[in-house]
Amino acid sequence: MTEDVTVLVIIRGNSGSGKTTTAREVRRRYGRGCALIEQDHLRRVILREHGGNGDDAVAPGFIVATVRAALDAGYHVVLEGILHTGQYGEPLRRLAGDTAAACFYMDVSFDETVRRHFRREEPIPVTAETMRGWYTERDLLGVPGEVVVPETATFEQTVTTVLRDSGLSAAPPQTPCPARCHHCAGSPPL
Repeated sequence: MTEDVTVLVIIRGNSGSGKTTTAREVRRRYGRGCALIEQDHLRRVILREHGGNGDDAVAPGFIVATVRAALDAGYHVVLEGILHTGQYGEPLRRLAGDTAAACFYMDVSFDETVRRHFRREEPIPVTAETMRGWYTERDLLGVPGEVVVPETATFEQTVTTVLRDSGLSAAPPQTPCPARCHHCAGSPPL
């Protein structure tokens, strides 16, 4: 990997599979220079868009444009979400083909996703039956090098795999923040 290449990490899986927790930890361990883009935040909070909107959905294009903007600005990007292939597959495949992308799929059984969901510190108020409606078994993108993370992998194993296999563990920060930002450079504000 060269210093001028930004890395895109795509972490997908069903609700309760551990993708958000993993993505946040990957970004935390990497540090500055890595943007975290969460599907739920962009789709639900910013757009207030429901899932499954078919051809009228704004979220797939919005998410891809946000990822591209961060990459173009020199950030590595961790994108995470359920990101069902029915709605997000083609935009994500194009994005992965245009970038240095590492794709990971959290392959967790339905029973395990429910168990993990209800063990969260703050589970969202949904029933197991609602989660069943969201669940798609082994919804792979089918891109070269896609890594399937089994439910038997520990959290530490998963985070380490994502950092190593994506190249983030060896990638230098891509943003100029330490050179431009008084907070990072340790100098007083202008």
